[in-house]
This record gives sequence, structure tokens and C-alpha cells, in this order.
Amino acid sequence: MKIKVIVTLKEGVLDPQGKAIQQTLNGMNFSDVKEVRQGKYFDIEVDTKDEKKAKTKVEEMCKHLLANLVIEDYKIL
Repeated sequence: MKIKVIVTLKEGVLDPQGKAIQQTLNGMNFSDVKEVRQGKYFDIEVDTKDEKKAKTKVEEMCKHLLANLVIEDYKIL
């Protein structure tokens, strides 16, 4: 079963990479871009057909490796 995960910085955490992307876009005449926040996206294939079990395993992965819970949030899709 394939599970998708999106990891983003928590609200209020500075995002220097997002700021650099925004400034570059503004410099390329995309002046209407007000803010960019960057994150991570994962497609994880879990060897089970039970969706609940798969999502539970992926949640553990997020807590232990994929997301830094101090500064990041994650969403399992």
C-alpha cells in the first residue's frame, strides 16, 4: 500500500530556503509572490493491505525519522 506524507515547517518557524525561493521568483518578475514555504514530500510503499496498519507504521516513521517534531508538522494522506 502506498502512503503519502507531507512534512512542513511549523507556523512561526523561519524558512530561509522558502525566503530565498520567494526572492528568486520576485527577481524573475513573479512579483505577486508574497511568501514561499518549502517542505518535504514522501511516497512510502508499505507491504500490507490494511490501510490503518500502514498509516500507523508511517506515523511511527514520521515521529522517529521523517519529521523533526520540534520544528515540523506532518500530514499523512
